[in-house]
Amino acid sequence: MSMNKLSLDGLVFQATKIDISNNILSITLNRPEKKNAINNVMMNELNYALAYAKQERSIRVVVIAAEGDIFCAGADLRREESESNIPKLENADDVSLALRHLYKPVICKIQGSVLAGALLMVSNSTHAIAIKEAKFLAPEIKRGLWPFMVMAGLFRVMPRRAGLDFVMRGQPINAKKAEEWGLINESVNKDELDSRVSNLASELASLAPGTMQFGLEAYEKQDSMSFDEALPYLQKQIAKCFEGDDAKEGISAFLEKREPDWDKTTEE
Repeated sequence: MSMNKLSLDGLVFQATKIDISNNILSITLNRPEKKNAINNVMMNELNYALAYAKQERSIRVVVIAAEGDIFCAGADLRREESESNIPKLENADDVSLALRHLYKPVICKIQGSVLAGALLMVSNSTHAIAIKEAKFLAPEIKRGLWPFMVMAGLFRVMPRRAGLDFVMRGQPINAKKAEEWGLINESVNKDELDSRVSNLASELASLAPGTMQFGLEAYEKQDSMSFDEALPYLQKQIAKCFEGDDAKEGISAFLEKREPDWDKTTEE
């Protein structure tokens, strides 16, 4: 890893904005004039930022936000050419896999509607919070297309019949329905979105980061196993977890009636 260590030095993000503070990396989609449609530059910047977040132990939580009135309109079908100095990663994963294999909390902060391929980010993040006015839409069928890649994440968070109806008819659902169906965690008033996401991100960043990563990796791996395979695998993981520095610090802090200090457990 050290030979190919990623850096943000001298990089100019054009389709996104990047901010790091208090162990939280925020990626803000920044093409509001194009409804934050994902072009090649934005996809590359997203992939790079997520790979950087995975590499940096000090980054404990990722927030994906957006400028403008629309969270993201999916893929940019116009394919305008633009340049960026963000290096292209070899063998970069699809954004769904990049999110699922990050093994860190990812919160989608949804300040506007979510269309088509943008559902990849929402359904594969660990958390999603939206304003009540946001709409969610998979319109592909109306263009003679189908949201093939979206299905993998979508049907892991939404009930099957709800998800099928959603993609088969291409009709929008509101934030209340998205919350009922598990596509988002909750819908909030517009003026509450900033504080709700900020509080959630801070809470997640304050929890045992090594165990969080270890646990999310185990969650992801057992998700594709049968129950009979998953149980012995998870039994091995809990034994490893008890041996980890976070568990030792957490148990010591509990017994000593003090707050745990995770910073001293995150050194490699």
